[in-house]
Formats: sequence, structure tokens, C-alpha cells
Amino acid sequence: MALTETQRHVFTVDEFARMGEAGVFAEEDRVELIDGEIREMTPIGPLHAVVVNLLAELLITRLAGKAYVSIQNPVRLDRHTEPQPDLTVARRRLDAYAGRHPEAGDILLVIEVADSSLRYDRAEKVPTYGKAGIPEAWLVDLATETVTVYSGPGPDGYADERVRRRGDMIAASSVPEIDLRVDEMFA
Repeated sequence: MALTETQRHVFTVDEFARMGEAGVFAEEDRVELIDGEIREMTPIGPLHAVVVNLLAELLITRLAGKAYVSIQNPVRLDRHTEPQPDLTVARRRLDAYAGRHPEAGDILLVIEVADSSLRYDRAEKVPTYGKAGIPEAWLVDLATETVTVYSGPGPDGYADERVRRRGDMIAASSVPEIDLRVDEMFA
């Protein structure tokens, strides 16, 4: 018996958007496109929501009028990848991105908040941000109350990785206005 190889369909961001417009996904579906694959995102628990809200408030307060802070909205990284990070800091534009989602070159910082999604975020999403050239990514680990800061983007992801703990200061290299204590992120 001969084995045949099956083909997987790799979706583009445009096809993914048309699927959403056509109602393929229910309103409550939490999905994103990574390397052409539609991925189901984990549900948002209460602690995750609190930390995202705290970070959003901290970032918006510091960056008002200087950059956009986006919460759980799409970022187009390439033709086949459009994740929905928990938070992004994007350059300001006159049109406020009315005609398109921010792209990798627009993003100064991306933040993922993780509890049950930690392995996926660390192994897949963060390297994807680095490969796309986003200058810095933070991975907030709710279980250990730490923040891993990734910098030095390149073809394999990020070259540098530093862990910050409660009591430590954390600053974004590409956004000088972001200078805060790790403790501020946690309720």
C-alpha cells in the first residue's frame, strides 16, 4: 500500500480576514493566524485580565500622545502571520491605523501575559515577533510573577533574554517613557 502525502493549506492574512467577514468564526471565537495556521487562543482568566488591564493603564498613562497602546488587537507580521498580542506599543500615525492593522515595522514593544499559554507564547509567539524584527518583547509569567525581556531581534528570534522579578525595574529599550517596577504589573 502506497502512502500519500497530504497537503496542508497555509492561509494568508487576507484569506483569514475574509473568513472572519464571512462568519466562519463565531463572535466569541478567540483565534489568530500564525505561520498560515489558524490557532485557537486560550481563554482569558481573571488574573490574566487584571494584569493586562494594569499594564494597559501603566502604558497609556506614560505614552499618551507619544505612541499607541493596543490591547489584544491584531498585528500583521507578514503575509501568513497575524497574532493578537495582549498589548502592543505602536508608533503614532496620522491615520491612527484606520486603513490597516499595525505591521511589524510599526511596533516598538509587544507584551504577552501568560498562565496556561506560557509554553506556546515562549516557544512560538515570542520567536515569531523576533523574526519579524519587533525590537523588544516581554513575556509576563503569572505563575512566577516574572517578566522575561527579549531583545536583539533576528532570523532565529531574539538574541538576548533577561528575567526581571518583583523588586526589579524594567525599561523598554525602544520606548524610553516605559520605565516601571515589575511589582506594578501585579495586583
